[in-house]
Amino acid sequence: MKKLLYILSFLFSFGLFAQSDALFKQGNTLYNEGKYAEAIQKYDAILNTKKHSADLYYNLANAHYKLNNIAPSIFYYEKALQLAPNDKDIQNNLTFAKNMTVDAIGVVPEVGFSKLFKSITHSMSFDDWAKTAVVLVFLFVILFLIYYFAYTTVRKRLTFIGSVLSLILLFVSLAFAFQKYALDKKDKPAIVFAQETQVKSEPNLRSEEAFRLHEGTKVQVIDSVDKWSKVKLSDGKTGWLASGDIKTLTAF
Repeated sequence: MKKLLYILSFLFSFGLFAQSDALFKQGNTLYNEGKYAEAIQKYDAILNTKKHSADLYYNLANAHYKLNNIAPSIFYYEKALQLAPNDKDIQNNLTFAKNMTVDAIGVVPEVGFSKLFKSITHSMSFDDWAKTAVVLVFLFVILFLIYYFAYTTVRKRLTFIGSVLSLILLFVSLAFAFQKYALDKKDKPAIVFAQETQVKSEPNLRSEEAFRLHEGTKVQVIDSVDKWSKVKLSDGKTGWLASGDIKTLTAF
């Protein structure tokens, strides 16, 4: 019975993959024909099957960009970057899309050790830091065994130094892995989808308006109360806006 379920599950998954591939090709054909709205429908149909990829989000963003849909184009370029963070085409197109936004928000510069530490932390994903730590564990064990069974003084000295260095690098990698995990968990970006939204000083309609944001602006969600979300901008400003006016860039 279990084997039958496995076979049926495999056939169902294969069928969904074939269907998604067909929809993706149809969407690309429509896009090349300049039928961007129809292409978006095909790409959205793939997303409805819970299938996603950097290429899918990239093409979907391009179609929205062609229709001057500011918020969706930026949103899907950001989604594509989550899966392919080093893709230059995605980065360049995202820059073009951001040029269509109204809000000009500065960035609070980071300097010194904090900037260097964050730069190193973000140089790899949490999984990559964890894999590096595992490799260093094996390297430490191998070098220690060689040291233990070595007969010559030179080999013992070299393998001892190597094992100590690998152990130090192991702890460093673990530190960066935990730091990366903490930063990723804290990171809750979102894109403003409302054409214009009022950002309040408190989470209620009666509170004073702090400032306004427009579609396509990227914010960080730092808190939420009922139907309100507290957001932080790259220049350090904070305030409350209606949760329905933004769409979060949830991780995979």
